[in-house]
Order: sequence, then C-alpha cells, then structure tokens
Amino acid sequence: MHHYCTLFDSNYLTRGIAMLESLHKHSQNYHLYILAFDDLAYHTLIELAYPHVTVISMHKFEDPTLLSIKPTRTRGEYCWTCTPSLILYCIETYRLSHCTYLDADLYFYADPSILIHEMKGASILITRHRYTPRYNQEKTSGIYCVQFMTFYSDQRGMKALRWWRERCIEWCYARFENGKFGDQKYLDDWMTRFEGVHVLQHLGGGLAPWNIQQFSHISPIFYHFHHLKFIGEDKIDLGPYFLPPLSIQTIYAPYIKHLLTLRQKFGSNNFDGRSTPPWTWKTPLRYIKRKLQKSYNLFKIQKFQD
Repeated sequence: MHHYCTLFDSNYLTRGIAMLESLHKHSQNYHLYILAFDDLAYHTLIELAYPHVTVISMHKFEDPTLLSIKPTRTRGEYCWTCTPSLILYCIETYRLSHCTYLDADLYFYADPSILIHEMKGASILITRHRYTPRYNQEKTSGIYCVQFMTFYSDQRGMKALRWWRERCIEWCYARFENGKFGDQKYLDDWMTRFEGVHVLQHLGGGLAPWNIQQFSHISPIFYHFHHLKFIGEDKIDLGPYFLPPLSIQTIYAPYIKHLLTLRQKFGSNNFDGRSTPPWTWKTPLRYIKRKLQKSYNLFKIQKFQD
C-alpha cells in the first residue's frame, strides 16, 4: 500500500478534493492522510467520509514547538512550515513504512505509484522544477519543488526529514533571504547532504506551468496547477505563463470541469477561493504585458463548461 499526505484549508477545499478524487480514480491500493487546516475543512471532510482517507485536525497535529512559532508566520508560511512536520507526524503516528507528501493543487492523470517505484531502494524522493529557461527561478525558488516527496521510515529517510522539520521551524518565510526561500531552498543540496536521495526521472511527474512549454507532448502522471485562480463567479486565470493550446485542452480543461462540478456540489460555500482582485492603474499594464508575452490566460469559465 502507498501512503500519501496533504494539507489544505476550506479556501482550497475543492482543489484538495479534486486531487483526492483523481488519486482514487487511478490508484488501486492507497491511503491518504489529510491535515485539515481549519475547522470548516475538517468538519466538511468528516461529513463526506471518503474511503481510504484519514482526516487530521489541527488540534491533534500541532505540538508546542509549532504553536510557539505560529504567530510569527503568515497562513501560507505556516502551511509550508508544517509540511515536514506533517510527513513526520503521519509516519510516527500511524507507523507507516513510507509517506509521500502531495501538494493540494496536484491532479492525477495516471497512477502515481509508478513514480515511487522508481526509487528502487532509495529512502527519499524529490522532484526538480525543470524550469523552461525563460521562467527559471532556481536561484530564488530552488532546484527542487516541494510538491511530491517520498520519505521512507528508515534511518536515512528520517534523518533528512527531521533535519528539514528543524530548519523550517527555525526559518520559513515567503521571501528569498540568505540562500533560503520557504521550505523549498533547503532541498538544494540534498544530493550531497544526505544519503539515499533519488531525483525523479519520469517526465510525467512534475509537469507544471513553468515547464509545460517543453513537455506538452508528454502524458502527465500528475500536473501541478500552480497560480490557477478563480476571479469572481465567472472567470478563471490560469496564470502568467505561456501555455500550449493542447495543454489547455487536454490537461487544464478536465481539471477545471472537475472543480466547477465541485463548486456546484457545495453551493454557496466559497471552497475554491474565488475573489476579485482590486483594480489599480497597474492592472491594464499587467494584462497588456501578458498579452505581448502570449501569457494572457484569463477566460470565462463558460469556455470549460461547453
């Protein structure tokens, strides 16, 4: 059995559920542990009672160390801070042989167990950003992406996991500072810092808007829907990247349709975090820039309902 964990709050609920349902569609033997980052998400998930899922409350998860630094982090920074602690919590609490962390805005198009099987005796699995050159942010955001990471509960895996947790507790902020950024830049030297680290080679794992320009011909195992935002009730922004039309049709459209179906299911609850950004004098300039860069990806949601 493969064990996975993730975390999200009620503003990300439809994305987390879409990820879960896509995992369920393609996986035969799995269990997913979900840290519900607020009470509304917790009670909603408990009521839904998905099979192969354990919902964890913040009350059970947070320890004195995390609670002591919580006031010093924004909500997003605290989510990042909690990532290694969640993986460690799941391994220790549920006595797991291994656990794979999943970002809530992933979506599966095939069984991800093929990616874990690639480890072949390694203790830790990490994934590269594989940036398209024009979007390369390795210097500030990191070589590797905290999106799909596996740790085995052996000595090598636990050494790295505990070190990562300690570093994130010390410093985990949404800014680049002294070679650090969030929970992510800490991974840059893991190939030399720790033993038993494997970098994912399968190109179908880790497709994302910052690299799909190179890989639009590859069938995804999962796709990372970074920067996708609902604008008001009737628009969606796919992000400030050039997206191949084929990828919008074959990767984005099924995901957005799934999210819109979940929106209907939950009625008036804003579980997909839709909002209307404030209009400033810079707003039209940003849209003009994106049009010139062929990265103007603001659509009416009706486009994905037809």
